[in-house]
Amino acid sequence: MSTSAHHNECVDKMTFASAYPHYVTKVEKKARKMEKIMRVT
Repeated sequence: MSTSAHHNECVDKMTFASAYPHYVTKVEKKARKMEKIMRVT
């Protein structure tokens, strides 16, 4: 997958504070999925 210079610039400007809520949401969703899997087995 190739990325453009514009994409790289946007990622470079992103702060951790702006990405953190998205990361937390992802982790919570994954934990719920794992919980469901563990209850089934």
